Amino acid sequence: MHTLPVAFVETLFKQHKESSLFGRWIHAADLDPVLKKLASQTKVQQIGSSEDGLPIHSIKLGTGAKKILLWSQMHGNESTGTKALIDFIKSLLDATDPVIDAILKECTLLCIPMLNPDGALAYTRVNDRNVDLNRDAIDLKAKESKLLRGVLDDFNPVFCFNLHDQRTIFGVSGTQNPASISFLAPSEDIDRTLTKGRKETMNVIIAMNTLLQQIIPGHVGRYTDEFYPTATGDVFQQLGFNTVLIEAGHYPDDYERELVRKFNFFALLQGVFHIAMNQDFSKYEAYFEIPDNNKNFVDILEIDTEKGTKQAFQYVEEIVNGAFQLKKTPFEVADIDKIFAHQKKYRNN
Repeated sequence: MHTLPVAFVETLFKQHKESSLFGRWIHAADLDPVLKKLASQTKVQQIGSSEDGLPIHSIKLGTGAKKILLWSQMHGNESTGTKALIDFIKSLLDATDPVIDAILKECTLLCIPMLNPDGALAYTRVNDRNVDLNRDAIDLKAKESKLLRGVLDDFNPVFCFNLHDQRTIFGVSGTQNPASISFLAPSEDIDRTLTKGRKETMNVIIAMNTLLQQIIPGHVGRYTDEFYPTATGDVFQQLGFNTVLIEAGHYPDDYERELVRKFNFFALLQGVFHIAMNQDFSKYEAYFEIPDNNKNFVDILEIDTEKGTKQAFQYVEEIVNGAFQLKKTPFEVADIDKIFAHQKKYRNN
């Protein structure tokens, strides 16, 4: 396995991070200037439009035989992967290094940085017609879902990367750590059969996890592989397109997800480099050594030391007067004594 040096990926990110993209609310107006700059270096084209008429773009890089399709923000309020994907693209275009040369020589990458611009603008999971694109892979009710499926069929990739954000409620089983990055090799059937395609997907995830364990040990989880028959990853995996799901989660004091953006970048770079450098993707057993995600965190735990009581709170993400905000909201948990908190606040009444 060719695991990239930590110092190398850290330097690459620092040098090529797109500084104009910051925070949680990223929408088309933020992305457009970046796309215009990238168009002077590589192929950027409008491949369709959203339900509300906003343009959807792709970015194409590399000349190799191994085709890789990457997309982000099919849920409009999940932007960490978009930031990381742009950082990754910039590093491929601007850096001079044998690692970059190998990726561009061996692979052709097609990237869709914002599949759901309507949802991104409104900061919602769904599109403008209230369709969850990640549950629309069979019915294809939404224009955006049809567009992605058309790109998949035309491009015919050997691997796909489906980039998402997960809530702050997830922790890594067996630790007291939040799940900062979680991976999934989607199931193809209700029995979660270990098909050839799933094993190959797991193999790529192992490579990404190997790097991340050197950087954020104990902060990587394995997302549940319960079969969702209408989900994009499950359907694409069924169709023979190996699909790696990356869920960007919480890292201590990183509610803007700028640190997790960096970890997401590391995972993308390592995963694509692994695909570029290998022909055999059959080894998969270490995938199951990645701990499960658990729903065992809250944002805030308020502890009344005098009364001996505890109350849990979650932040609700909102756009208020054109700005992203976190609203503290009471949150019910089944067993509050088994819950970890990103913040603990003590009071004595």
